[in-house]
Amino acid sequence: MKTQPDGYPVKSYKEPVKRYCQTLDLRDNPELIAEYRKRHSRAEAWPEILAGIRQVGILEMELYLLGTRLFMIVETPVDFKWDEAMSRLATLPRQQEWEDYMSIFQLVAPGATSAQKWQPMERIFHLYES
Repeated sequence: MKTQPDGYPVKSYKEPVKRYCQTLDLRDNPELIAEYRKRHSRAEAWPEILAGIRQVGILEMELYLLGTRLFMIVETPVDFKWDEAMSRLATLPRQQEWEDYMSIFQLVAPGATSAQKWQPMERIFHLYES
């Protein structure tokens, strides 16, 4: 398992942002997980998908993996509307093709959209005051 003992840098924005945290499970198959990692590398990720994510207003998206559990952090402007953006994202070129391809690796229903696959997590604690 690869770890990051010194943490991960976080980008600063000139405006306040909000964060969405979601989870999804991968199939318990080391070869599939290795391929999933590869498909999300800078060299392998589809440019149309990356452009679509930005086009709907997402500022940053991070995926973390532990075993078969994925954790996704999405940062957006404060006025971002999740449901509207996901509906728009689903209509962009190659998006459903990407979702169908990724479903090979994920424990999800065939034909599911990104919004149907990724489950929102409840924040139960934060350290900062406001």
